[in-house]
Amino acid sequence: MDHVQPQNKHDVVRLSSLISVTKPGIILGNLITVIGCFFLASKGEWHAALLFKVIIGISLVIASGCVFNNYIDKDIDKLMERTQTRVMVRGLLPDWFALSYGVLLGGLGFAFLASINLLTLVMGAIGFIFYVGVYSLWAKRHTEYGTVIGAVSGAMPMAVGYCAVSNHVDAGVLTLILISILWQIPHSYAIGVFRSKDYRNASIPILSVTRAISTVKVHSLAYIIAFSVACVALYALGYAGNIYLISMLVLSAWWVKLACEGFSAEDDKKWAKKMFFFSIIIISIFSLLIGLGL
Repeated sequence: MDHVQPQNKHDVVRLSSLISVTKPGIILGNLITVIGCFFLASKGEWHAALLFKVIIGISLVIASGCVFNNYIDKDIDKLMERTQTRVMVRGLLPDWFALSYGVLLGGLGFAFLASINLLTLVMGAIGFIFYVGVYSLWAKRHTEYGTVIGAVSGAMPMAVGYCAVSNHVDAGVLTLILISILWQIPHSYAIGVFRSKDYRNASIPILSVTRAISTVKVHSLAYIIAFSVACVALYALGYAGNIYLISMLVLSAWWVKLACEGFSAEDDKKWAKKMFFFSIIIISIFSLLIGLGL
């Protein structure tokens, strides 16, 4: 009996490249906050079909943005240790294919968001334009405030999750956007500290490259304090309960404590990694608390 030899080696590599270039870790990380904001706006009601559209739509839009980012950044990615093995740097996808793939993903994603409501589509478009057009093409390479500008795009998935249900702009979504921006900046600054050599090699003017680390620590502390206040504001406006308030006060206080420890840290990179991992913990718990309506 003849045996058909498997010819899937190229296909497996191809599939892995198609997945990798969309940065699935970023997609999954965003979905945690998207779902939390969706359920916050739902106020206990279950909208399975709507949630499905939101998850698929925003995942595809984020994936598209990441594909374009990989294409735009391939010249600097090859200069950084943590990005030297990315798909576009290794030439595993032709440029034309990557661009076509990004357009396809974006087109499908925006179609899903448009089928929900116009506001959701607009929020998704703002995030995409800021990430690809403003951050990737300009801010990341030309200003130390690229992190702040990039945070605007990072806040839009939360707005998409909320507006898919509410279909209007209110104090809730504005506060969520503010919370997301204020969270992302110290989160990104932490990465900038323990990956400062990479950014310096690629001539990316992140704050940890253009300023002293002590300045980064001051900025991080200020943004964390502002984040804490914004979290309390969400409760004060009536969008969250007592368990949320107590939990976020404790977690925010701990994050402030970690930030303050940075001023006496002997190993800045070790301190920055603690800040980074705790930032993931606090935003995950935040999303869980608002999603459960606690």
